[in-house]
Amino acid sequence: MDTKDLLNKTYQVILKQMMEKGQAPHYTEIATRVGVPLEEARNALHQLMAQGIPGLWLFPDTDYISSFAPLSNLPTQYRISVDGQEKWFGQ
Repeated sequence: MDTKDLLNKTYQVILKQMMEKGQAPHYTEIATRVGVPLEEARNALHQLMAQGIPGLWLFPDTDYISSFAPLSNLPTQYRISVDGQEKWFGQ
């Protein structure tokens, strides 16, 4: 899979899970969903976060997604409710 396609699929997997579950996936989950080896998914995650897209970042010195605009994987004072479900945090 070429880099552009892999980054696009990685972005889509993260955003979809954040919207559905209110929690960001780990790169091992990304690897399974995209169908690539673990290290390739880990590298894609880091490449995606290094693109300079505002609001996307990893927790420092880890492979864990902290924020994926407009949602935060870490609790914040900004609770988001949709149709009575309150499972998201905003940036």
